[in-house]
Amino acid sequence: MREYIIRRLLLVAPIMVGVSFLTYATFSIIPGDAAVLICQFNCTPETLKDIRHDLGLDKPFYEQYGDWLGGIFKGDLGESFFTHLPVTTELGQRLPVTGELVGLSLTLALLLGIPPGVLSAIRPGTPLDWVARFVSVIWLSVPSFYLATLIIAFGAAWFHWSPPQFGSAGTVSLFEDPWLNLQTFFFPSIVLAVGISAVIMRLTRSSMLEVMRNDYIRTAWSKGLRERAVVWRHALKNAMIPVATIIGLQLGALIGGAVIIESVFNLNGIGKYLLEAILRRDLLVVQSLVLMFAVVYIVANLIVDLAYAWLDPRIRYG
Repeated sequence: MREYIIRRLLLVAPIMVGVSFLTYATFSIIPGDAAVLICQFNCTPETLKDIRHDLGLDKPFYEQYGDWLGGIFKGDLGESFFTHLPVTTELGQRLPVTGELVGLSLTLALLLGIPPGVLSAIRPGTPLDWVARFVSVIWLSVPSFYLATLIIAFGAAWFHWSPPQFGSAGTVSLFEDPWLNLQTFFFPSIVLAVGISAVIMRLTRSSMLEVMRNDYIRTAWSKGLRERAVVWRHALKNAMIPVATIIGLQLGALIGGAVIIESVFNLNGIGKYLLEAILRRDLLVVQSLVLMFAVVYIVANLIVDLAYAWLDPRIRYG
């Protein structure tokens, strides 16, 4: 396992360089100019030239990319073209918001996905199974941004409720005001969680159905074990291997969904920061955030791969 971990960690650096290069190259060919957005459209050519020079946009592509990549190794992610604040400063303020949103969403997705999937598998063909499968199809069919809009619209029309409004400093901490913090994050987390929980529920059900047909499960039944022991001690752990894989893959969906959901619910997290940077063509901010998301995604999938050995000790890493 040690050699496997080392090989995976050694792949992180080239993957990060590839992701950063593709991001930088993509934004370089998209029409638009950050200098024009800063100076507005009535600027003189001389003013635009000075702004591009100050921002380093007049340098060749490889020099701009090289300067940014060199700053990464020094711990400097650059600064925004518009706010002139370091990206690390913004990350320090916004990372807790996105971290809590993604963590709560993943927790809700597991709670809404795994138990119904298990119950549906051990009671196939029953009304409980049909309800769970029907609800999962509904959750998969409704886009998250549409569900978020419905929650805000119906909440305002029927219950006179609206998401808590916060300034640029962020949201209220869980330790300062748990109730207000829960009001802030509960509905955005539900919106992000329902689609992922549907995927987890359906995969848990199919995996459990396959495991429950194995010979060792029939042996456990024949020994007179209770249903709870057969399901939780013998079947569920083996059925969780494909579920663990999809959980790691769905982390990317959570991060991508946070970009939209944070904007809809006015959460000052990294997702909203990324969307604002894309609209303003704030290239250094976009590239730094995409690089950070890629690191989180790779580390999460590495953790999932290592969890296989705990779920099934027969697995060996070559």
